[in-house]
Amino acid sequence: MDHAPVYSVLGMSVAGGMAGALLQGGEPRLLELLSGLMVLMGIASYVALRWIQAPYGRYASAAFGFPVPARLAWFLQELPSLCIPIALLLYSSRTPPLPQLLLLGAFIAHYVQRTLVFPFLIRGGKPTPFVTFVLAFVFCVYNGYLQGRYLCTYADYSPDWATEPFFIIGMSVWLLGLVINIHSDHILRNLRKPGGLFEHVTGANFFGEIVEWAGFAVASWSTESAAFAIFTFLVLSSRAQQHHQWYLDKFEDYPKSRKMLIPFLY
Repeated sequence: MDHAPVYSVLGMSVAGGMAGALLQGGEPRLLELLSGLMVLMGIASYVALRWIQAPYGRYASAAFGFPVPARLAWFLQELPSLCIPIALLLYSSRTPPLPQLLLLGAFIAHYVQRTLVFPFLIRGGKPTPFVTFVLAFVFCVYNGYLQGRYLCTYADYSPDWATEPFFIIGMSVWLLGLVINIHSDHILRNLRKPGGLFEHVTGANFFGEIVEWAGFAVASWSTESAAFAIFTFLVLSSRAQQHHQWYLDKFEDYPKSRKMLIPFLY
């Protein structure tokens, strides 16, 4: 996921508090605070993007730094969310039980696609401004550590959690969202006429990713995964609104019945 919200000021303002939490409550407390900070970053991004266009793709601006080739930017910026959980798993002092392994597998599978597949399917993508690239890279380091560390070290599920309704429903929703996201990217990449969920919403690819991480949060049932799902919704709903308005302004015959993000609703 390409994350470009401006959240560096928020991060600096709470750095001292994070250090104190690590000393007083240990790493589990730090992970909780990082989760809370992620939600705050999502809210700040949602508010900021009401007035500022997210600087990527057709909205890229030289004001946000020199251009980084699209394929290289996507590969490098997503790489931490792939490598960090794998490294944490390989160097873990214990082998996580099946529920954690399945959740880690879901998270890693998403970033295998986003790191090792998606960038190399891009056809003539517009370069990514350097600042946008750096923010996305930092976020993927942040979230890769947050989700990977929790699942590898601190998650405590019952042995039969993988057979519980929450887990089964959540993982099914995760898979549905992944399929929607990949299929929607395929339609965009091949410049086809609207198909799939694009018949109903402008941001079908965003909708798929929101569904994906909402399902992951249900299956994981953790503060860390919930924070990521909330952040994803806040940031991608802003981008969907930006895209939707662009199409409405540019094409007079753009279907007024087509929703912005959620089919038939929003």
